[in-house]
Amino acid sequence: MVNLLSKIKITVNDNIYLKDPESSELGKKIIQHAVIMIDEIGFEAFTFRKLGLKIDSTEASIYRYFENKQKLLIYLTAWYWGWMEYRLMLETTNISSAEKRLENVIALITATTNEKLIINDMDCNKLNQILISDSSKSYLTKEVDTINKEGVYSNYKQFVERIANIITEINPQYKYPNMLVSTIIEGAHLQTFFAIHLPRLTNKQKNADYITHFFTQMVLKTISKK
Repeated sequence: MVNLLSKIKITVNDNIYLKDPESSELGKKIIQHAVIMIDEIGFEAFTFRKLGLKIDSTEASIYRYFENKQKLLIYLTAWYWGWMEYRLMLETTNISSAEKRLENVIALITATTNEKLIINDMDCNKLNQILISDSSKSYLTKEVDTINKEGVYSNYKQFVERIANIITEINPQYKYPNMLVSTIIEGAHLQTFFAIHLPRLTNKQKNADYITHFFTQMVLKTISKK
């Protein structure tokens, strides 16, 4: 089933790009096909030259939008976390129980699906696979401190802080809410990757929601006031 949710505006820090890809048809095409290509061949093998051939454009035209492929990956991850924050708001609106809101958010972070979801021509299922395999490459770099000063990781930080606030609401004495949230996110990515590629590093279950169950149980026990 294809769900088409059009015209959702996700704000991305303008220090990431040279020209906003949302401002032109070529820019949108660059993002759309970059997601497809990175998912297919991996970030290491991905180049602007290959992308240019795919979209029948020049390598130079892509460089007018992004300084390098690292900045393109940062753009994709920033857009993803902006989209996830939008979904977080949908999952928690009008729910009075902080515990229930937290459970919904953990399910949002850890769930995997094969359902095709297209937003602004971007395949969000493929983008999710890129986050699982390659998101850490957007910040595990020698230039991270310089890049961070430009505010390019703000979408990820804001997403983490929103969830951390729910944890603090449940247990104001818990000292490590941001640490716990980032551990859930990165851990869920790793466990999903391990289940596919290195299964002896995880405990894959027949139940498709086992990663969600694991992190839900871990988090609720960790923040318990008892």
